[in-house]
Amino acid sequence: MEHLRTIETDNGDNHSSRIDYSSVIKAGVKLGFRDRLANFSESLKYQNKEEQHLYFRAIDSSTDRITKVVDNSGKYREMLMFGSNNYLGLANHPYVIQKVSEVIREFGAGIAGPPLLNGYSKPMVELEKRLSALKGTESTLIFSSGYNANLGLVTGACIRHDLIIADEYSHASFFDGIKLLKGKCITFKHNDVKELETLLAENHPEGDVFIAVEGIYSMDGDVAPLDAISALAKKYDATLLLDDAHGTGVLGEKGEGTLHAFHIDWSDEVILGTFSKSFAVNGGFISGSEELVNYLRFMARPYMFSASLPPVTIAAVLAGFDVMEKEPWRRKRLHENVRYLTEKLERFGLAAEPKGGIIALSVPSFANIRKMASQFNDAGIFLNAIEFPAVPFNKQRFRISVSANHIQADLDRLITVIEEIWYNNFNNTF
Repeated sequence: MEHLRTIETDNGDNHSSRIDYSSVIKAGVKLGFRDRLANFSESLKYQNKEEQHLYFRAIDSSTDRITKVVDNSGKYREMLMFGSNNYLGLANHPYVIQKVSEVIREFGAGIAGPPLLNGYSKPMVELEKRLSALKGTESTLIFSSGYNANLGLVTGACIRHDLIIADEYSHASFFDGIKLLKGKCITFKHNDVKELETLLAENHPEGDVFIAVEGIYSMDGDVAPLDAISALAKKYDATLLLDDAHGTGVLGEKGEGTLHAFHIDWSDEVILGTFSKSFAVNGGFISGSEELVNYLRFMARPYMFSASLPPVTIAAVLAGFDVMEKEPWRRKRLHENVRYLTEKLERFGLAAEPKGGIIALSVPSFANIRKMASQFNDAGIFLNAIEFPAVPFNKQRFRISVSANHIQADLDRLITVIEEIWYNNFNNTF
């Protein structure tokens, strides 16, 4: 029988409580639908009551450096927000709010149709042009989400005879696209350029070769070595698929993204991004050649069969472009905040050297990450605990998302709380 893993957690009174993920895994293999539901519900009962408020916390205000939160215990408080990808502070920028208000009066709340038939709005045309200019590409198409953009790219651009070689840390939506395609995908160790070249040299598929990486990786905050990877793509006649969700708006002289940060001029790379990070709304896009974009407008099913983003969302992104251009200090402030925190937090164990707006603090495998997450919550710090099974036991971490809106006092408060929690949990052994 396959080994099934469980998690042991300390509930604070020297008794062990168990979150039995094995029941969920087992249910997915052998049990019927109703039994799977019942098994999962039973597994939730093992959670400590004081820790149940760590997920699905309700936001009761705009998302800013200080955010009003109602957790599942019913506690209402103002918290320092370090769990949002609102890197440039655009979520409630006055100019963005003004432009959204103007557009909703002119275009209404939504379009109620896909782009090809009746959902290709004038604001969308403008946004596609501005995205192409930002990325230096020929054309762009917009999806209803970044997740759909990845599904549409893989299933629309690739066929089963192609070979996709992907960084093992690529986003879940990319691998879901592989599953839908039922295509061949080989992963290489994270940012391991030597292994990537070995795979390129040893594999000769019937179809084309694609290399899939991210600009900034969402779990650790590190950057892909695009200079070396881009050179390998050209050497082996492979097409580079770059997910620049966390690099757009953050890296580059004007927020152009990771390619520009490496001083690489676009040639035939396929660039994917989202609006849910720097632009603080939902939606996604693919930028590349005009031929590719025209092809995907018809062949990418998540694009063809999804309703278009409402004009108000498009307006928020366009307004965000204006702010990025008029207030370049926001990107500078973001990087200053990240550098300051990196210097102060390095001794606690960074998962990787931060290059964008994400800082990941490694947690020892013996640590009770849920207990620590509860302590952050009680201290008024909102951040994300990344725990098993999302990552292996030995790679659990706290992910800190930094914003240009954070002030010095916010950063110092975060540092103080981290020091206290590390001291209380590890007896000052950091």
